[in-house]
Amino acid sequence: MAGIDWSFIWEGFLQTMEMVVISTVLAYIAGLPLGVVLSVTKQGRLAENRAVYNILAVLVNISRSIPFLIFLVLLIPVTRLIVGTSIGTEATIVPLTAGAIPIVARMVEASLEEVDGGIIEAALAMGASKWQVITGFLLPEAVPSLIQGSAINFVTILGYSAMAGFIGGGGLGAIAYQHGFIRYKTDILIVTVCILVIIVWIGQELGLKIAKKVRR
Repeated sequence: MAGIDWSFIWEGFLQTMEMVVISTVLAYIAGLPLGVVLSVTKQGRLAENRAVYNILAVLVNISRSIPFLIFLVLLIPVTRLIVGTSIGTEATIVPLTAGAIPIVARMVEASLEEVDGGIIEAALAMGASKWQVITGFLLPEAVPSLIQGSAINFVTILGYSAMAGFIGGGGLGAIAYQHGFIRYKTDILIVTVCILVIIVWIGQELGLKIAKKVRR
């Protein structure tokens, strides 16, 4: 452990956090409205529309079923088009975001379905429009569940970022693979894995605590 370049590890940590935080935010910007549409257009819901729901559900399910490493490779042309390269921290954000969007959408859909239907009926009875029901009743009531879901999604994207290190992504995953595994530096491998585990633990605990406070 004494021979480890901690500045190098710190740089990898910052790269990992940059990838995960930015990808999580971007995934929610796209995935939250997608999840809302999936929820409200489902059969028996607020704005039932089987055609819209079935099309979106198929696209989301197909995206979720592709293993991330394969998904990452498939998006290399798109990544190069957007970022100009397919390797490094910035390039990895593109597939991380794209891979997380369908997961976020399904998580949001599940959170909204936990909301008591009586609340929606009461809002409609008061004369609220469908948009007002979604923004003023449905989403606010689902906030605790959405926060818990965001913690899970954060951990998922963190795992994806570690896998991206196998094919040129930056961060702790790249350090663990390129320096710890390929160069047989067990100490670096152990340190990077421990840091990733700590990040996962902090992310999960923080999400649960915030969700509990919001529920109260």
